[in-house]
Amino acid sequence: LVISLFVSCHLTAGDFVVKEYKYSGFYPLSKPFLADSLDVNAKKFSEKELIKTTVPFTAVTQSHEILSADSSGELVSPSGTGCGLHLFSFTLLSDRYTDGTLNVITDPDLVEVYINNKKQALKDGKVELTLQPWGYTIVLKCLSAGTGTQTIKCHYIPKTDAIVTASVSRERLYTLNDVTDGKRIQSASISPDGKYIITTYLEVFPGGDKKRYSEVTERISRQMIARYDGSAADIRWMPRSNRFYYIRRNMEGRELVSVDPATHLEVVLSTNLPEGNFRFSPTEDYLLFTIQEKGPEERKDLQQILEPDDRQPGWRNRSFIHKYDLATGVLQRLTYGYTSTFINDVSADGRYLLFSCMDGFLTERPFRRLSLYCMDLQTMQTDTLFKSAKFINRALFSPDARQLLIAGSGDAFEGIGLDINEGQISNTSDGQLFLYDLSDKSVIPLTQTFNPSVERQVVWNKTDNQIYFLAKDQDYVRLYTLKPGNKQITALQVQEDIVQDFDIAAAAPEMVYFGMSISNSNRLYSYNTKKHTFVCIADLSTEILKDVRLGETHDWNFVSEAGDTIYGRYYLPPSFDPAKKYPLIVNYYGGTTPIGRGLESRYPAHVYAGLGFVVYILQPSGATGFGQEFSARHVNAWGKRTADEIIEDTKKFCETHSFINKEKVGCMGASYGGFMTMYLQTKTDIYAAAMSHAGISDITSYWGEGYWGYSYSALASADSYPWNTRDMYTLQSLLFSADKINTPILFLHGVADTNVPIGESIQMFTALKLLGKPTVFVQVEGEDHHILDYDKRIRWNHTIYAWFAKWLKDQPEWWDALYSPKSL
Repeated sequence: LVISLFVSCHLTAGDFVVKEYKYSGFYPLSKPFLADSLDVNAKKFSEKELIKTTVPFTAVTQSHEILSADSSGELVSPSGTGCGLHLFSFTLLSDRYTDGTLNVITDPDLVEVYINNKKQALKDGKVELTLQPWGYTIVLKCLSAGTGTQTIKCHYIPKTDAIVTASVSRERLYTLNDVTDGKRIQSASISPDGKYIITTYLEVFPGGDKKRYSEVTERISRQMIARYDGSAADIRWMPRSNRFYYIRRNMEGRELVSVDPATHLEVVLSTNLPEGNFRFSPTEDYLLFTIQEKGPEERKDLQQILEPDDRQPGWRNRSFIHKYDLATGVLQRLTYGYTSTFINDVSADGRYLLFSCMDGFLTERPFRRLSLYCMDLQTMQTDTLFKSAKFINRALFSPDARQLLIAGSGDAFEGIGLDINEGQISNTSDGQLFLYDLSDKSVIPLTQTFNPSVERQVVWNKTDNQIYFLAKDQDYVRLYTLKPGNKQITALQVQEDIVQDFDIAAAAPEMVYFGMSISNSNRLYSYNTKKHTFVCIADLSTEILKDVRLGETHDWNFVSEAGDTIYGRYYLPPSFDPAKKYPLIVNYYGGTTPIGRGLESRYPAHVYAGLGFVVYILQPSGATGFGQEFSARHVNAWGKRTADEIIEDTKKFCETHSFINKEKVGCMGASYGGFMTMYLQTKTDIYAAAMSHAGISDITSYWGEGYWGYSYSALASADSYPWNTRDMYTLQSLLFSADKINTPILFLHGVADTNVPIGESIQMFTALKLLGKPTVFVQVEGEDHHILDYDKRIRWNHTIYAWFAKWLKDQPEWWDALYSPKSL
């Protein structure tokens, strides 16, 4: 496979000669003043020392001057006067993993070789260079004297049948480092008057070092007026005074400081601020603290577990609410007891506190019940709004504090928000909203027939009395407004497929939001809620995708045999040729959340496409964002219907796309998606390879062992237990059907996974080994359900790439290099 987005040079079998170079130079150099005839190591000065002179490589990597070698591959640089430097550059690309040797034919004392900005040691004019299937930038820094010219010749000899090309184009492939490295937006908020924006960034450098900082900018001019780094980066807007605040430490402890963005005037609000997390009251005269108290400790070597959640570190600790008066410095405790209390909201006049408790109730789904209270902060009188309610998550005051906006699932309030078929059980992760009247305690479902699933970000704006919220709409995350009077829901015309977060000005029709789309990274926007106009404030994608060429993406939906439209999309390699046959990788949801259209993810589809795969992502039955009936299909199914749809969809996709090699189709998923990977192999042999990360192999062991196994089962196995639904727990557990699997499966798992314990992969791997089936198990030390360590994440991803290269491309070299064949 020749990646045609690069300008291909001459290609010969086994020995590839570079024929074109970017060039920058001539950089004239002068001999330094010799204070002594010898240096500290008794060495005489030689003009060869001038090769150590530093020249920025961007001068050549971004150069538009191209030099061509002669028919033999030899290149003579332009001439200069006297001694000087020349820079030559090209990009080397292979269609697969291969070891090889880069030969640089020139005077070895007059050249330095850099690969991806790292200096290489030349031995006999050679550099041992392993190529993975993405571009390697080669820079040669050459010293010339006399006529001021330099002659070079470069050729690469791969040790496999790899097809190697060289390029002088600035275009490059999208790689994993484009996902892991660079600057991303963590949060964005707007001042109450809508004039200023705080944006917090996280910048990750190659190798994993991180830097976090916040910038304050003027919204219209986009001019940055302040920047805060490190511990001071956590700056936030005060509720109404158009000032932001941050915390700094002095000799007396924590100091709370507010800043006027217009004048930069700082005011110290508190010089001895208590420890703990807090939020400002709407009136700005007090703070509400959430302070944690440690629970009783026992010896670690012999510890009684009080209930399933007691296995989790810190579960015995409790959190309580305190009020801190900024004028007097008095910290008053507001809640006390055995059960933690959580701030939900504060009324706009600062008088009423809405808070909740969550009690364990292990004998009945959903195993947690919420009690909601309203406290008058002037009299300390507390009213119980409801006690031990099921399927409710949180509440917000209306602007006039006469109503509450309740977030939960359709089962809340005796199921008045349900929109499912008879006999179905609701998927409790399908988020719904309700309106609760404080005077008569009546409840109205607001999103019952609204198919998108409501996310956590919900704001009831006092300026226009509309509710703003994010919701998963199929594989999009959109921003909506809801008018509580008539329940009218309207989608705002945002510019991104996935809105990650938003914030609304308290006293102006302005908001900010940021997000990404299927083929671009973070962008930040301001949006006028009255005029419905927008301005792009920052486009981080410009730098992240600089010189990157992505392949095309297309939606592809199909109608299943049951008559349902199953939505999906696919990604093509950047050099896609419809006349060729490509291997296919199929991906599907984990948990119950659809795979969103964001560029960056755990399995970034554009990276796989850049490696020469077609990637197909589909959203089968059970995913949220398609309506309550559709998501309810996830409950008590454990693969039923969903697996059939994936198999049917895979077959139809292959049949209707002639560029797919039907013999080279793979599939992959994580968590519940890892379960689905295993389950598919018990029902079909159409997949040539499969990958399961942190997959569930036995519902019975997962249900009891994971930190959240039993609580996730409240969703996926509602009211079904091993003692009352024995058939589901055995027939749908893949361990009991291991003998049906013939597909090579790669199991990946974090050793410290507390969500899906590593035993889920161990037992399935063991079963397949005992059955003599092709399988591999790779465990990642120290990692939980997600692989977060920078270096381990790189190797973890490379493991997946190499696995699919081996089985879907018949290229085992990468896998063998990572995990050399062993005979034990």
